[in-house]
Amino acid sequence: QVQLVESGGGLVQPGGSLRLSCAASGIIFSIRAMAWYRQGSGNQRELVARINSDDSITYADSVKGRFTISRDNAKNTVSLQMNSLKSEDTAVYYCNTVHFGMQYWGKGTLVTVSS
Repeated sequence: QVQLVESGGGLVQPGGSLRLSCAASGIIFSIRAMAWYRQGSGNQRELVARINSDDSITYADSVKGRFTISRDNAKNTVSLQMNSLKSEDTAVYYCNTVHFGMQYWGKGTLVTVSS
């Protein structure tokens, strides 16, 4: 079965950094696009970054230049390095993939940016 497990969330001051990781199982990881989404309080879930199997990458405009997505096919993990964090980045961050046309999500990890 498909499982996605996020880790690395926490409390950080504005301008600080965090690194999120997602461990995937139940999929042929190397041929799947992987993505990070986030959902802040009262907001819709939005795409933060996506990395495809060919390593092409898409970022939301709001995080360009600050966040970096990467994948390690040998470890079946996808990471999100978040730098220069802002209060607007506060959200639950979710790992996502598509398997046989079905969307799969992790349970999320909370990132709180506050002084």
